[in-house]
Amino acid sequence: MVNERMFGLGNEPSAIRELFAYGMARKAEIGDDKVFDFSIGNPSVPTPDAITQAVLDLMGEPATALHGYSPAAGDPGVRATIADSISRRFGIQATADRIYMTVGAAASLAISIAALTDPGDEVVVISPYFPEYKVWIESARCTCVEVPAHVPDFQIDLEALAAAITPKTSAVIINSPNNPVGAVYSEENLRGLAELLTAKEAELGRNLYLISDEPYREIVYDGIEVPYVPNLYARTLVCYSYSKSFSLPGERIGYIYVSNLMEDAAEVYAAVNGAGRALGYICAPVLFQRAIARCVDIPSNVAPYAANRALLTEGLSALGYEFVEPQGAFYLWVRALEEDARAFSDRAKAQELLLVPSDSFGVGGWVRVSYCVSSDVIRGSMPAFEALMSAYR
Repeated sequence: MVNERMFGLGNEPSAIRELFAYGMARKAEIGDDKVFDFSIGNPSVPTPDAITQAVLDLMGEPATALHGYSPAAGDPGVRATIADSISRRFGIQATADRIYMTVGAAASLAISIAALTDPGDEVVVISPYFPEYKVWIESARCTCVEVPAHVPDFQIDLEALAAAITPKTSAVIINSPNNPVGAVYSEENLRGLAELLTAKEAELGRNLYLISDEPYREIVYDGIEVPYVPNLYARTLVCYSYSKSFSLPGERIGYIYVSNLMEDAAEVYAAVNGAGRALGYICAPVLFQRAIARCVDIPSNVAPYAANRALLTEGLSALGYEFVEPQGAFYLWVRALEEDARAFSDRAKAQELLLVPSDSFGVGGWVRVSYCVSSDVIRGSMPAFEALMSAYR
């Protein structure tokens, strides 16, 4: 016998991963240049030279030091370096004893959800949302409560959120810059969220935590700034990953920051450590812990994504597609040409266009187009997008 839920998750992978695997197989059949794969957030921007050099330098150190275990929560020196960086950048007195190194943002989120909930609790997400949130919430034996974002700006709909919070609510997950839409929550919107959660805590007589999922923090456009959520709401856990900012998705390195400003920070941090232990997410990859510590403040290279955004939006606009102009991240939220997003995505395959249907993100009628690809892919895809549009006319 096997666990039926785990069998189901394994037998039916996420739509994103399934489309990505299809794309790999299709490229092997007809050639990379003939498949326009916009499925997955796999950065095409090269890893910064400083990261590469840090890894090469570290490889000269004794193997026992380089490849040995770190403490479960991560190397103390690395955690101190990251805490110092947070303090400098965001004006908050972060400390090493509130940093937990993780295997990317996925582990950060799974740990945070497990640490903050009891079975039967509810965790609120803002739809459209990254599909794995629901997997991790349900794995903690909690209920995923979906609250639609405010349209057309895709900010948090505070009135709808207020109605969704119940005595069973333990946490709210936010993601800014947002995957899949690219919206960046304004400071005004986030201040409203903080006031709402504070009022609801008093009303319900229980702590409400905010989990801020931030792997795209550095990838923003047009001078937009991303507010640092712990400065607005004390009871915040930041889940961060270097996958996008440093183009390191395969190395799986990130962290959880338990805000020093929350009065129960020590208790929450202990629960984070316990959840990491229970889930087996301990001792994140040591080589990349130490490489990150050497490069923690180097800037991300956003220019190629900005150029791709312009190339894609100008091309699709000229063809008559409707989309949401992204403020950050590297995804374009495009209106499907029929109500059934899955059918539209399947039809796009006939033109070798791989577009992720919005059903995976908790809404219908859209597709996500990941533009962290080479500019040649975007240019080459325009005739395919034109043919797809023509098929519907």
